[in-house]
Amino acid sequence: MKFLRITIILLLFVVTGNSAFAQQQWTSASAKKWIKSRDWAHGSTIKLSPSADYLEFAKQYHANKSYWDKAFGFLTDPKLDTLKPGKYAIDGDNVYAIITEALSKGFERSAWESHKNYIDLHYLIRGKEKIGSAPVATATVTNPYDATKDAANYTAEGKYYIAGPGEVFLFFPGDAHRPNIKVEGYDTVKKLVIKIRYASDAQ
Repeated sequence: MKFLRITIILLLFVVTGNSAFAQQQWTSASAKKWIKSRDWAHGSTIKLSPSADYLEFAKQYHANKSYWDKAFGFLTDPKLDTLKPGKYAIDGDNVYAIITEALSKGFERSAWESHKNYIDLHYLIRGKEKIGSAPVATATVTNPYDATKDAANYTAEGKYYIAGPGEVFLFFPGDAHRPNIKVEGYDTVKKLVIKIRYASDAQ
């Protein structure tokens, strides 16, 4: 009986220990260390844009690791460049990809946006474009959130980056972003956007 009691206590210790690890409380320091480990890259040479929120990425990745593994698996497929424009299912409504091949927009025709239910992963397959990034908290709403489109629009003052092949841009619900802005010399751009369901309870 005493042996059984000890065994149960040990099992409870192991289970609660594993649960605590799975629900790790991430900090800026631990997230930065994880980003540098490149565990998320799955052996690829893909770079993460400095615009990304490292802490939010660490939380979201570990909350739904299978989603992210499938997303990066699609992204690093050697045949990615051969895929035609369209929508591609990766994991039902949880993770899906949209490939476009179109003319970039003039700055005045581009718009700030954000999403609540999905995280945006932007990747340039071919060509270059400019992408803006700004905190939603500092932006001014011009079109309120529309649940049917999972989008809201804004005016904002943000930072702009040149996106090209080999670099991933991530935009979480707290990030307003302004994509598809023309870069001189690059008219038609082939682009991948992967939608990854947002985990609102990520630690």
